[in-house]
Amino acid sequence: MKNSVAFFALAVLLLGPVTAKADQAELIARGEYLATVMDCAGCHMPRGSDGVPIFEAGLSGGNIGFEIPGMGVYWPPNLTPSKTGLGGWTDDQIATAITGGLRPDGRTLAPAMPWPAYAAMNETDRTALVAYLRSLPPIDTKRLDPIKSASAATAPYYRVMLPQK
Repeated sequence: MKNSVAFFALAVLLLGPVTAKADQAELIARGEYLATVMDCAGCHMPRGSDGVPIFEAGLSGGNIGFEIPGMGVYWPPNLTPSKTGLGGWTDDQIATAITGGLRPDGRTLAPAMPWPAYAAMNETDRTALVAYLRSLPPIDTKRLDPIKSASAATAPYYRVMLPQK
């Protein structure tokens, strides 16, 4: 009996980290799936001059912006865990941006970010998506800050047009 208890304790000590790593891998895989169906790369992956996504750049920030009438032009930011991306953000701050549309500095995200559609995401999926973003290789990129006037744009952008009657 004494040996079986010791064996069980040893097995828990040795297998615990393996199980934790497997659980984390499953969480990250779920987050990758969510990022794919949510089309994060559609905006947050840079594109070449031919418009083709630069896959090796991952989610390091879109280089094609969106002009919102009366609001300015916005470029999708870097979602990797680098210092020019989400590296200084907490998990809760990332989740709040995705599902609540607020940055840590209190600024509301651009209307092109469909956070209202993601607001009903459950906690498990939020945790998985954040775990996936944290697992990405950090890629430092130049940040394209929002601008008020399209005439000051230094990178390409789409113009969002409101329907006309």
